[in-house]
Amino acid sequence: MNPCVAGASEAAISIVSRTEDFQPMARALKLARRGLYTTDPNPRVGCVLVKDGAVVGEGFHARAGEPHAEVNAIISAGKAAREATAYVTLEPCCHSGRTGPCTERLIAAGVRTVVVAMRDPNPEVSGKGLAALESAGIEVREGLMEAEAAKLNIGFISRMTRGRPYLRLKLAASLDGRTALASGQSRWITGPEARRDVQRLRARSSAILTGVDTVLTDDPRLDVRENFYPQTTYVGAEIRQPLRVVVDSRLRTPPGAKIISPPGSVLIATLDNSSSAANTLRSAGAEVVAVPACGERVELSSLLAYLADRGINELHAECGATLAGALLKAGLVDELVLYLAPVLLGPKARPLAVLDDLTDMGQRLKLELKDLRAVGDDLRLTARPRTNG
Repeated sequence: MNPCVAGASEAAISIVSRTEDFQPMARALKLARRGLYTTDPNPRVGCVLVKDGAVVGEGFHARAGEPHAEVNAIISAGKAAREATAYVTLEPCCHSGRTGPCTERLIAAGVRTVVVAMRDPNPEVSGKGLAALESAGIEVREGLMEAEAAKLNIGFISRMTRGRPYLRLKLAASLDGRTALASGQSRWITGPEARRDVQRLRARSSAILTGVDTVLTDDPRLDVRENFYPQTTYVGAEIRQPLRVVVDSRLRTPPGAKIISPPGSVLIATLDNSSSAANTLRSAGAEVVAVPACGERVELSSLLAYLADRGINELHAECGATLAGALLKAGLVDELVLYLAPVLLGPKARPLAVLDDLTDMGQRLKLELKDLRAVGDDLRLTARPRTNG
């Protein structure tokens, strides 16, 4: 029997939270964060087992293909898992992928209650895992600290519900909104603390997106540096290099560009991947894929849908004004992270983003400021496009 169809998927699951539930769920969320940089393309999940008021086991998911959080917690608890309450940040899976169903492991372990922060947005699981547990006689409660759990897996949720990654656009500028001198020189506008902070954003992402103009002007590597990690995820963890993606409609990327070199892989999105230039780039180590066109350029929403099909959850964009403007105009930016340096570059320096000329203030792109803080000598602003008003 398919464990994902055991019982009704629309089972009436209790959403009543108890005071004693918050501390173990908070601990489960903290455990889940230990996989922040390593679980991709899987979600970040933590699990805590509590029995008679004491923690008897805990675990988190570290890497795709390795045991899930629930399994690690059950192994940690041993026989003490029987009659325990399991606190899990995401609905336990009920299907077999690289590993077996976590619902079956929880049932076999004899847990009495399962408290989940949120349902799994994966249509293969959503609600079905909870129903399978309830059909086995396990009490199920959901919705505890759901917002915190969703924030942790914002990219996975986006891929499962919208069919595209969560796109975070990073920009660095002077106080007068300029990203580089007219000559293209941009190193360094911001200080070392801000640049290290960007490493954190890169490391949590599935892929890093840039444009060919940035490749030609700056010749960046756009990788995660070897000395990075604000905190060790777990002993023996290796740095996972995100896929690097170059939007290059006419295949102008030089085969000797640093972005093609290890570590990590590079994908070049273009309009025609059958040319001699495409074959030259493949020989240099790049993957070249053809994406539908919008005029004479790569159609960006099609590219994001393609990346979602490849398991890309969070897409981190570091690019020039043209691509940044195109992403904003297409409504594909979910979050804008802007580092502002206390310098002025003047009116001839390059702008943040190439946007359409406005004739009325009502046409302006509105942002909702979510966070503002100092990072070294610079300011970091985090904002999201307003969807209404």
